[in-house]
Amino acid sequence: MKQLVATSRCLAIITAALAVTFACSSADLQAADAKRPNVLLICIDDLKPYLGCYGDPHAVTPNIDRLASQGVRFDAAYCNQAVCAPSRNSLLTGLRPQTLGIYDLQTNFRQGKPDAVTLPQAFKNAGYRTENLGKIFHVGHGNFDDKASWSVPHFRGKGDYALAENRNPEGTREEARFTNVPELKAGKLPRGAAYESADVEDEVYADGQVAAEAVKRLAAAAEKPDEPFFLAVGFVKPHLPFCAPTKYWDLYDPAKFELAKLREAPEGAPEFAPTKWQELRQYKYAPESGPVDDELQRKLIHGYCAATSYTDAQIGKVLDALKANGLDKNTIIVLWGDHGWHLGDHGMWCKHTNYQQAARIPYIIDLPSGVRAGEVSEELVETVDIYPTLCELAGIELPYELDGSSLAPVLNDAAAHTDGVAFHVFPRGKLLGRAVRTDRYRLVEWKTPGAPAEEAIFELYDFQADPEESKNLAAEQPEVVAQLREILAKQPEAKPQVVAKKGQGKGQAKAKGKNKKNKRPAAAQS
Repeated sequence: MKQLVATSRCLAIITAALAVTFACSSADLQAADAKRPNVLLICIDDLKPYLGCYGDPHAVTPNIDRLASQGVRFDAAYCNQAVCAPSRNSLLTGLRPQTLGIYDLQTNFRQGKPDAVTLPQAFKNAGYRTENLGKIFHVGHGNFDDKASWSVPHFRGKGDYALAENRNPEGTREEARFTNVPELKAGKLPRGAAYESADVEDEVYADGQVAAEAVKRLAAAAEKPDEPFFLAVGFVKPHLPFCAPTKYWDLYDPAKFELAKLREAPEGAPEFAPTKWQELRQYKYAPESGPVDDELQRKLIHGYCAATSYTDAQIGKVLDALKANGLDKNTIIVLWGDHGWHLGDHGMWCKHTNYQQAARIPYIIDLPSGVRAGEVSEELVETVDIYPTLCELAGIELPYELDGSSLAPVLNDAAAHTDGVAFHVFPRGKLLGRAVRTDRYRLVEWKTPGAPAEEAIFELYDFQADPEESKNLAAEQPEVVAQLREILAKQPEAKPQVVAKKGQGKGQAKAKGKNKKNKRPAAAQS
């Protein structure tokens, strides 16, 4: 009996000791979590560097400008493909479109890489609470959100139009496409208004609702200081239609806008390289064929700027809430535009090209340490660099080899450098234009993926001599073409477009090289 009592006492002592040890370990883990940086990822649709902090004299963007004054603004930043879904795939998987083999809107990224661990998923696996508001993944045109990436369901705002005359009971063509209405039905719906000025509150439109929800989520996060968060906030504007409350239209005098002087495609460019901007033609007021007249050009630029200022105001609400809740002291902020936008240059509108106006993006990273606050980096960076950067800053191991490189050294030391190149692509039918950008040149190689190198057609632009990309110099400067081809040759061959097998479930697909039936609809018109 004494032996039994002694054994029981020993077990009790051991249990108590283990409890104390576990409590200490839990406390240590909670303390460690409290020190881990939070992440606020701000994604903006169709936003080019048409911003005050990037030197535009007309833009009214005080909140993005404020963020730039706190962090590092990258002036030579490029998307990996100038269209929504592939660009966002690059951000969220750390892989370029040519690695995934996905260049269209409707193919989900897991069809190219079923075992992908997305950026938010990597943080979620590391113990972060991951939440997404608004447009992060491209949802629409047959594509869908990624539930595995988030701790809670996706919050999505509603409301493209505020004025009764612009609202259709069955929706417009583009509204239907973004809610995954089948294309055969969507194409029969009326064209929606290309722009709208309505005397309404910010929350009437979707982005205002997203900002309001973000403010609530940040207040809730402040109540859980031991739980690090990864909050992704996606704003749709200035994506078409250019709808914004009237007060943002009133910020601008349209007479002061300068229309593009160069309204022709680059001299000597392949005829297939420019965009025919079918996206804009899906909206009322835009011509269904032919160029945009000067009056409409000015109206569209006005609408783009008003929509940009509207989104800037929503970003301001989120930044204010971050600070008001004391979260700014331990939060990394990334502001990223998914691609640029043609505003009449070369006679083009929308994105969908490999040219500068479509490929260059706003890109700001603000570290809570304040290192290099307000500085400008001229280092060439890509969308795919964000994933490894955030993981390194948060001490999270990469789940697999990514295409990008961490910018943590550049963020912490002005003397550090990237490898000095950026890559992006755009498809035209069976051809894929693979581009390499250096500080001076851009070379675009057009060929079918897997085809012999000698079949390629080239574009070469010299930004030192011709910043407007007015002339293709490939035929005149073969030595420069050869040098840049060597850089492209070090990249893996681009994969052909992934094609889902008929009847397969989501995330299951196969790649086909020469499939004549693989006719992708207008290679991504949104």
